[in-house]
Amino acid sequence: MSVDLASTAVTNVAELERLKVLHNGTKGKLTFSDAEFERRLSGLREIMAAKELDAVILTSYHGIKYYSDFLYTTFGRNYALVVTADDSVTVTANIDAGMPWRTSYGENIVYTDWRRDNFYFGLQEALRQRGVKAARLGVEDDALPLMTREKIAAAFPGAELLDVSQDAMRQRMIKSAEEIEVIKHGARIGDLGGEAIRSAIREGITEYEVALIGTEAMVHEIARTFPDREVRDTWVWFQSGINTDGAHNWATTRRLEKGDILSLNCFPMTSGYYTALERTLFLGQPDEESLRLWNINVEVHRRGLELIKPGAVCKDIAAELNEIYIGYGLLPNRTFGYGHSFGVLSHYYGREAGLELREDIETVLEPGMVVSMEPMITVADGLPGAGGYREHDILVIGEDSVENITKFGFGPEHNIVEA
Repeated sequence: MSVDLASTAVTNVAELERLKVLHNGTKGKLTFSDAEFERRLSGLREIMAAKELDAVILTSYHGIKYYSDFLYTTFGRNYALVVTADDSVTVTANIDAGMPWRTSYGENIVYTDWRRDNFYFGLQEALRQRGVKAARLGVEDDALPLMTREKIAAAFPGAELLDVSQDAMRQRMIKSAEEIEVIKHGARIGDLGGEAIRSAIREGITEYEVALIGTEAMVHEIARTFPDREVRDTWVWFQSGINTDGAHNWATTRRLEKGDILSLNCFPMTSGYYTALERTLFLGQPDEESLRLWNINVEVHRRGLELIKPGAVCKDIAAELNEIYIGYGLLPNRTFGYGHSFGVLSHYYGREAGLELREDIETVLEPGMVVSMEPMITVADGLPGAGGYREHDILVIGEDSVENITKFGFGPEHNIVEA
């Protein structure tokens, strides 16, 4: 159904509707097939049945994206995906008009700004239209502000709110063939960004200029590979010198100098799916201590790649890699875990925290999981070999094998750039 967006004979904001149906245009091509979205929703409905829930109200970026394909832009507004036993409906802000309906699987209700808390009225209407009287509602407590949770509770008096975030996270850990195909494209595009960056490295260029070059190369390839989807959120962290000490340090105006340690970090975002390429490089020959530290981290990286396999336990991988650092007296120089899951993820949303290669995670690696291996150590400024050293590959776990989908070379034999 198309909708006329032109105004009618309304002279007062109070006369404007609280909710709208904006089937403006036609449904666009989604990232995945209808069968894939039904598979995901069926998994969520199994969670609902196990918890005896009447409906689920998803409010996180990652939850809504995973089950509907819609990735919202908040700007202080609320968004939701309401899932019942029979269907699903996004509840979105009028500022987005018909775009959420065009880019999502399922139905859509639009709420307007003209009365306070129209969002919660939209949630009520979503269930009322579907004949659902909620006594037990699922919510995502891992990404739900307390104020929003309280208002949802007030909108459904007498209903009990129960957390589904951990069960949904567990579902997201196992990737389908369609998801893995998207992730593989992301890894390939990250490699292209890395090549563009390595070619741009020279004395005098700034970190942010190098980052822009890598980002542009990846964005063009994303648009070519996924021509019918939004192009958004791809970025690069390119660091030099002291700025390499943290993995998440943004590019600055610092100019590259001969002898610098460098860190290349490419993050192509393909329809909400995060992939990454991270590499240590040097501009000119590294000094003896820097080379020693770099080679130690590469040793850990290589061993980590060998340890990732079906049946391995996350904490056991971390423990064995720790022993290598201990042997070199470098365990205190570690800065984070050895790897994490991939999927619907970004620096501002999503995290499958149950699938991280850390000492406190007991998850067993299974076919369909996609994880990184990314060891890092940091040596403080003023000490020999100062800087941050890290490598990062992405691995897809199969039934009886593991595929490394990162092809960009690592280590001193590949990443010393002539000054």
